[in-house]
Amino acid sequence: MPKLIKNGQIEEDRWTLLKEASGPEVLQAVPGKNFLVPLQFWQRYADEMASYAGEFAVWLDSDERAEEIGDELHSIPVIALNFPVFTDGRSYSNARELRERFGYRGEIRALGDVLRDQIYYLSRCGFDAFAIRYDQDPEACLRAFEDFRDSYQSSIAEPDPLFRRR
Repeated sequence: MPKLIKNGQIEEDRWTLLKEASGPEVLQAVPGKNFLVPLQFWQRYADEMASYAGEFAVWLDSDERAEEIGDELHSIPVIALNFPVFTDGRSYSNARELRERFGYRGEIRALGDVLRDQIYYLSRCGFDAFAIRYDQDPEACLRAFEDFRDSYQSSIAEPDPLFRRR
């Protein structure tokens, strides 16, 4: 099972990432698993997923917006945001919007091209779980939370800017 950094700890990932599928027939192949499904799959096959034994969560690609999830937002246990490449930062904005604008309290997971150098900054935007890239050392990634002691700006993690904390 792939490793996941969640709430500052390394743990086993209980979700299976469904990257692409032609239809709900993929659910018959592995009954009872918990799936992270693409937004379009989740929207298109909601009826088929309702009778499935496992749980479902949604992942958004970097060009999709959090508001596309709709009214079911707060019933989804995990919303994963994809980083197709390290330099694509649009998912940072989606995470912050999920926390601030929509008040989402569930797990926000970074997946895709997630590197150690991003983890501290991702956590400041509202991410609390990180499916790191295969070549990243989970122990080294945990140390990323210790890279900085203070930040000047406000964030999801620290709503008050530094001048208000002194």
